Amino acid sequence: MVVVPKEKPKVNIGEVIRSYRGQRGLSQGDIERRTGLLRCYLSRVENGHTVPSLETLAKIAEAMEIALADFFPGAETPRDRDTQKMLGELSEDEIRFLSEIKKYSTTLSEGDKRLVLAMIRKMATVMPLPTRKPVARRSAY
Repeated sequence: MVVVPKEKPKVNIGEVIRSYRGQRGLSQGDIERRTGLLRCYLSRVENGHTVPSLETLAKIAEAMEIALADFFPGAETPRDRDTQKMLGELSEDEIRFLSEIKKYSTTLSEGDKRLVLAMIRKMATVMPLPTRKPVARRSAY
């Protein structure tokens, strides 16, 4: 039995695409190069003038390195819940740092990614964690 919703979902797919694209620091030109979709088409989608097919949406998701389900609210998977739990345990600085790494890692080969990870591991074991030193204060008198 097929259930048909009584009203249209309130997802503006263009806004969702623009939001994810912005979070990843990608331009419409970047998506154009990764998918072969014209920039003017992407603009029409993001501005709500055109609704992409599921196949086209899958291409856009792949270009942004996200799951197709990420475009649809309420389509949370166990992996999504685990990710949200891990993010909740990180500070804003750590999230910002990881976002920067993610932005630049999209252009790295798998070998380069392994090299960067090995460098981070090495740096973490060689360099001690910074500790706060007490600040000596002078008396005002």
